[in-house]
Amino acid sequence: MSDELARDDHWQRLDPRMLLVHPIRELVRFLPVLIGIFVAGTAAGGGDAPWHLVGVGVPVGLGVLRYLTTSFRITAGRVELRRGLLNRHVLSTRLDRVRTVDLTSSPIHRVLGLTTVRIGTGTSSTDEEDRLDLDGLPIGRARDLRLALLHVATGADTASPEEAPRERIVVRFDPSWLRFAPFTSSGLVIAAAAIGATSQGVNALGGWDRINLGGVVDTTSRLSPWVALPLGVVVFVVLVSLLSVGGYVVTNFGFTLSHAAGAWHLHRGLLTTRETSLDDERVAGVSVCEPLGLRAVGGGRVAAIVTGLDRKQQGSSVLVPPAPRDVVREVARQVIGRTAPIDAPLVGHGPRARTRRYSRALLPALTLVATAGVLVATAGAPWWLLVVSLAAPALAVPLAADRAAGLGHTLVDGYVVAQSGSLNRHRRALATEDVIGWNFRATWFQRRAGLTSLVATTAGGDQAVPLLDVPEDVAVDLAEAALPDLVAQFRA
Repeated sequence: MSDELARDDHWQRLDPRMLLVHPIRELVRFLPVLIGIFVAGTAAGGGDAPWHLVGVGVPVGLGVLRYLTTSFRITAGRVELRRGLLNRHVLSTRLDRVRTVDLTSSPIHRVLGLTTVRIGTGTSSTDEEDRLDLDGLPIGRARDLRLALLHVATGADTASPEEAPRERIVVRFDPSWLRFAPFTSSGLVIAAAAIGATSQGVNALGGWDRINLGGVVDTTSRLSPWVALPLGVVVFVVLVSLLSVGGYVVTNFGFTLSHAAGAWHLHRGLLTTRETSLDDERVAGVSVCEPLGLRAVGGGRVAAIVTGLDRKQQGSSVLVPPAPRDVVREVARQVIGRTAPIDAPLVGHGPRARTRRYSRALLPALTLVATAGVLVATAGAPWWLLVVSLAAPALAVPLAADRAAGLGHTLVDGYVVAQSGSLNRHRRALATEDVIGWNFRATWFQRRAGLTSLVATTAGGDQAVPLLDVPEDVAVDLAEAALPDLVAQFRA
């Protein structure tokens, strides 16, 4: 065990400065109750009664109690965390199960010079009580602990400070990246949340009819629908774009990706900062994502496929946020240490796979047109319904063509590479040494066409890298070429 871990081999509390953090958190959590106590006391004429102080004292006391009943230690090859008084909760995991170590600092943590150390072990539990969080530690100590944990998890020897390699900066946040924010889905999510919160607030005040919008309503009521509708669309697009840029800045401001001491280090965040470390030994590959919106403006993003992290924890593996395509692909090359898996041309899946792209896109669209036609002819539906439905096949054809053009795979430099999708295109490169099995999946329609979906299973990311609609003989040959010892025993 390293010197950094040896100093923590006894039960100890977290930093005493958390006595300022926990009470504030509890006060915020109890804020609705405190407001209710204050309003009730004022209405009853008891403004001078001590109940207000009691109401404040309870959450403050709970915050102090949380600090006093939380302790941790790192001993006998395990990291252990215990908390609670009446309901004692002990978390324990082996050091070699550590997959990632995140350092997260909220604004109050940053003011006090503290951070939260979140130790990722690959557990699928979503319960916050099952998270192994050391909240909080001094930033310097937390960074030393992170380095020691990752080295022990991979069986590496911890180098002395003099021998440790210098940090190599791979990419930094560029303000020009903000142009990609409006082409992500985050703006729509933020706008939907804002509209929902506004609607709830308006309803709480008695509805829109109780709110005097003054000249706004009077002005918009004079506009014809042909002007009001495009104006509303423009306002909505501008709102979504502004929210997207704001969300991008808050999340990714100061983004830095660097490499040092056998691990990739990510730092990002404006208000709440987050530092994530991914050990080289845990990185099994990369996934280059180019959604249609980002692809149209020459952008994309890249994430690492990290063994031990499932899809619910993939936020920890994002290597580059929406950024120029050249930056994204260069980072992907450096992470895996090879260029061919990112740049090599792909093997197409043949005419039958392309036909399936068109049939799967056009069949629902033509069904929609036929349904609209029946409604217009028999139910007296307005004629424009049929005209609008014709947009479905008009959009389905280029979508199918794009999906067909983006479908392919290759096996190069020890990596299985698979690409598919149009609205959300992914190019995944997975090291063959991290492939733990193959699945051959074929529907009735695929079997009729002589196709199959070859799925490389792994212990990270989505747990699988699918190669869609591959000819059966090509799929078998690919699986055998990647892992001959595994597939040969199943061949006749």
